[in-house]
Amino acid sequence: DKEVRAIFLRLFAQLFQGYRSCLQLIRIHAEPVIHFHKAAFLGQRGLIENDFLTKVLNGMAFAGFVSERGPPFRTCDLFDELVAFEVERIKAEEGNPPKMIKHVRELAEQLFRNENPNPHIAFQKVPRPTEGSHLRVHILPFPRINEGRVQELLQEGLARSQGAPPATRGDKKCVVPAGPPVGMFIFS
Repeated sequence: DKEVRAIFLRLFAQLFQGYRSCLQLIRIHAEPVIHFHKAAFLGQRGLIENDFLTKVLNGMAFAGFVSERGPPFRTCDLFDELVAFEVERIKAEEGNPPKMIKHVRELAEQLFRNENPNPHIAFQKVPRPTEGSHLRVHILPFPRINEGRVQELLQEGLARSQGAPPATRGDKKCVVPAGPPVGMFIFS
């Protein structure tokens, strides 16, 4: 499924190439509003008469996309890198299927690594006990838990955690790269 997702990632990166240059930040209200200038985007790309892209840009999913990805200062991801830095590579691979497939596989691998950052941690299924295993004599019974020791360990852990700094998420916010201007992308 990662390769299918990588193909769609490339497709949307191509469709929305240069979208950041058509974002407008409106500061009339207490909270700034981000507006996408659809006419400029379609006009600069020569796609004013394209019904499909017009419908995509008018949809609720695209409005959510703009509100999530519009802020200039946020955590960047693989899509932002594709839109900003891989423009020429995607264009060059259009006529070369082996290179395109190689790039899709690289993206799929990166998507997999993003979802599974610690590949060495693997959870294994615990096998069900065999029939009659409870009747075996050589298995020792589970030891009783010492409630006093459990309370001591909990108190020690609480004492240590109170002095520790709060845990923060590893995502670092940065300025989102704008990428090349929209005018570079004229589709046939």
